[in-house]
Amino acid sequence: MVQRRAQAGLCLRRTRMPQGSKVCSWLMFFSFFAFKHMGITYPCALIHWFSMVGDSPDDETGMWMVEPDFLRGKQVLEVIHLDSILRGAHLIGVSGSHFLPSDLVFNFSRSLDAFKTFYVNKYVDHHAHEIVF
Repeated sequence: MVQRRAQAGLCLRRTRMPQGSKVCSWLMFFSFFAFKHMGITYPCALIHWFSMVGDSPDDETGMWMVEPDFLRGKQVLEVIHLDSILRGAHLIGVSGSHFLPSDLVFNFSRSLDAFKTFYVNKYVDHHAHEIVF
């Protein structure tokens, strides 16, 4: 498994779009890098794809839910060009009916590993609300 020091984001790459969602490709960045080919530098990112959960936003929050993609138990990873990334996103872990752990072991920096499903926060700013939903 790839070490996660990651951020969530979104991209305009995939075309599968549930009703009402303007952008559907969610991803998590693992690594940023660049390489040169024939004198041209290509800035890239190693990403893990996320998919929407369901065909509509959550009834209680009004936010879409996403989960990481896996194929036969392996993460769906890809290298993409940085130009294909639209903007960052704010993900909120879905804890269901359970409370977050109260001990000091739970650290915010590991939250992308601690949850299996996330809300995409469309309320984080005006741009997220306008672009994504």
